Amino acid sequence: MKRRLSLVILLATAAVAQAAPFEITDAWFRALPGKLPAAGYFTARNNTPRDVAITGARADGCGMLMLHQSSNKGGMSSMDMLDKVMVPAGGTAVFAPGGAHLMCTDAKLKIGTRMPVLINLSDGTAIAVAFAVKGATGK
Repeated sequence: MKRRLSLVILLATAAVAQAAPFEITDAWFRALPGKLPAAGYFTARNNTPRDVAITGARADGCGMLMLHQSSNKGGMSSMDMLDKVMVPAGGTAVFAPGGAHLMCTDAKLKIGTRMPVLINLSDGTAIAVAFAVKGATGK
């Protein structure tokens, strides 16, 4: 009986410790004053054996929510719209200031709150994530 109980506890612990197939962590928006667009940042972790792409996002607090990439070429800053961001099998993709991010136009954000966002994936699934809303300094 003792051995059987140990096996049950071990199996239950393994199930709890197993990571979700695709995870979004450290999600937050940088809210800017006035009519300036907000930018969303996060880390995506793909725990599956196949590549998965982030193909878009939706949020009621944004008029439009798009995938963007910031870059600096020869001292000139630019921003390009992206169709998708690949997250390799067993790997991560980081959305961070100065790089890939979500661009939220017509933002209706309140600093100190959380805004629900639906992240769309290339496998047809979507992940609901609560993004913290921070000020221009990221605090």
